[in-house]
Amino acid sequence: MNNINKQHYTADNTIDSISRKFSVAPMMEWTDRHYRYFARLISRHTLLYSEMVTSGALIHGDKQRHLQYNVEEQPVALQLGGSNAKELALCCKMAEDHGYNEVNLNVGCPSDRVQNNMIGACLMGHASLVNECLSEMSAATSLPVTVKHRIGIDDLDSPEFLFGFVDEVKKSGCSTFIVHARKAILQGLSPKENRDIPPLIYDRVYDLKNQFPELEVIINGGIKTLDEIQAHLQHVDGVMVGREAYQNPWLLSHIDKDVYKDSEAVSQTRHDIVRLMLPYIEDQLSKGQRLNYITRHILGIFHSQPGGKQFRRFISENAHKPGANGSVVEAALKLVPEKI
Repeated sequence: MNNINKQHYTADNTIDSISRKFSVAPMMEWTDRHYRYFARLISRHTLLYSEMVTSGALIHGDKQRHLQYNVEEQPVALQLGGSNAKELALCCKMAEDHGYNEVNLNVGCPSDRVQNNMIGACLMGHASLVNECLSEMSAATSLPVTVKHRIGIDDLDSPEFLFGFVDEVKKSGCSTFIVHARKAILQGLSPKENRDIPPLIYDRVYDLKNQFPELEVIINGGIKTLDEIQAHLQHVDGVMVGREAYQNPWLLSHIDKDVYKDSEAVSQTRHDIVRLMLPYIEDQLSKGQRLNYITRHILGIFHSQPGGKQFRRFISENAHKPGANGSVVEAALKLVPEKI
């Protein structure tokens, strides 16, 4: 396996500090450890978030499976879902023990399943409970504890409501607020529809930063291009991108140089990145992982490029077959013209 990104580490494989100037959003079934390893090959500075893990799953389920990651992914943050302050505090201790660099509380997921357990966006209607959770979480760990939320829920969608929520929650000591610039409609829309139908109101997040200049405010929602990222950074402290970073991962290739101004950023081609994945793939296959569980995350690397569709099709048609290995990826790579 490639030992990438050494420069981030201290002697004990921890990171002195992290930057949230640019991050990839936590996305269920997408931002698992295989995707995060892949994303780290493209950008060494981007902060990566896990899928949401509920406190109940960590405490009562397979803790090792939920917390497992590759050290090369760092800096990496664990997103938690829950509303029991004591349980969330215990999970923060687990995250610290496993070497994560941040813990984030999900107050933005709108699905019915999590609402029934008082997880996600419904917590925006209970600011004092969010305050309590974040206070207990912060007391349990030396890691930074952050919160990700919407600009509102249902009819509670005024600027005054958002400012009041943040004003209460910041009393916990939390100073980083990651804001999806849409409200969530908790009844009548699916999680997928909640990612598209409620309108984006970026100015609301800008106003939040102006209202609370002492807080770190990160904007999220519908951001797709480097130009958009740069424009948002004129108003807020950081940008978080979700679906575009997954479906078009080459977006990350601009981040180190153009966002973090890293003059030592290595210029690599898309072909280079895929080749760098091959030792990781073989390592994971030797541990019993299936090829298609890994390669599903790299299908977008040649997004909008000649041969990109053929690359995706070949992997999709072959990676699930018994005994499939890295040779499938190598064969797919040959279908894409390599620029000289």
